[in-house]
Amino acid sequence: MNVLLGIVLTLLAIAAPAVVMVDDPLRQSMVLGFYGLLLASAFFILQAPDVALSMIVVSSVLIPALVLLALGRIRHLESRDDE
Repeated sequence: MNVLLGIVLTLLAIAAPAVVMVDDPLRQSMVLGFYGLLLASAFFILQAPDVALSMIVVSSVLIPALVLLALGRIRHLESRDDE
């Protein structure tokens, strides 16, 4: 278990700066979703399955979906303003 936790924590340390360094909001939401899955797996390894399930729903599904909906709305309003 310690080896698996070490691997997940190393991946988290790599993925956290990647979330910040990505400039495009669309790509950033995808990287954030991947980061959320890694964080949820860390919680699962640390024997907190209820927190892991909440993390999967919020960080891996809800936040990227809200970002995608907001980007779609912004692009729709921008295209309507151009006409």
